[in-house]
Amino acid sequence: MRKQIFSISIFVLIFILMVQAGTPLHSFADIHNTEPAAAHLSSPSASLYEKLEEASETYNEPPRDAVVDNVWKAIPGYNGKMVNVKESYEAMKGNDTFKQEDLVMDEIPPNIHLSDLPPSPIYKGNPAKPMVSFLINVSWGEDYIPSILKTLREENVKVTFFLEGKWVQKQPKLAKMIKEEGHEIGSHAYSHPNLAESSRAEIRQELQQTNETLEAVLSEEPSLLAPPSGSFNDDVVEIASDFNMYTILWTADTVDWKDPDPWEMAEKTASKVENGSMVLMHPTSSTARGLKEMIRLIKNKDLQLNTVTKLLDETRINQRQP
Repeated sequence: MRKQIFSISIFVLIFILMVQAGTPLHSFADIHNTEPAAAHLSSPSASLYEKLEEASETYNEPPRDAVVDNVWKAIPGYNGKMVNVKESYEAMKGNDTFKQEDLVMDEIPPNIHLSDLPPSPIYKGNPAKPMVSFLINVSWGEDYIPSILKTLREENVKVTFFLEGKWVQKQPKLAKMIKEEGHEIGSHAYSHPNLAESSRAEIRQELQQTNETLEAVLSEEPSLLAPPSGSFNDDVVEIASDFNMYTILWTADTVDWKDPDPWEMAEKTASKVENGSMVLMHPTSSTARGLKEMIRLIKNKDLQLNTVTKLLDETRINQRQP
């Protein structure tokens, strides 16, 4: 009892002295609630593990699920990224120094994938992916294909050519040249019909005949369909899905069939391009002459160029910088 009275007396005495000294009362409470300050990447006192944990908060990104958007319809997912603290520590412990360039990142897949969505057309890739795809629809324009292929080779760019089945039968050498250059091959139907006005049986016949032609001439089984003139309906999308094909439309149109000035076309198209864009073009004089400039302008926007399948893939790119 005497100890309790003594303790209370001491407490009262300290309280009175603090009040007389003008000390804020909340400081007294803070004595019991003090938490260690968070370590900063620039703090020399922070351990390597603490810096790596803070880097996780800075560089981690959650994955993005595939969705069916009200405007853009099916949009593929995109992997997230997470700092692998253990492997990053192993990479840095020799010098016991945090280096951003030595961070080891793991990719985290989304929960919902493009294949999980109901059949829907695709107009663009994921807006978080800094990549663009060229869609070159071919049912004519063979005079310009060698020049286009030459530019793509010089610029180290791969694209997706959507070939009409009847055209492939007439131009097997050009079709094989496209494939030999390493470009992706998609279906542009067999006879360039208006698929939206075709019966389900006619749609199925068009896709089946094209697939058989591509298999016979190029040993290719396409996974992508570009409806001629962009004409489609739900039947087209559903039947394409039955053939294990996605229906591909476009984000930006060069309108190259109107024979625009090549440089104006390149600048106008590139100005519309952003993450995930798919650019429609054809083997025309305007595209053959303006393609190099268009590629340069798009690359200057820190965007990669690759095939539609690469664009739709969930794999992250530009991993050099966490």
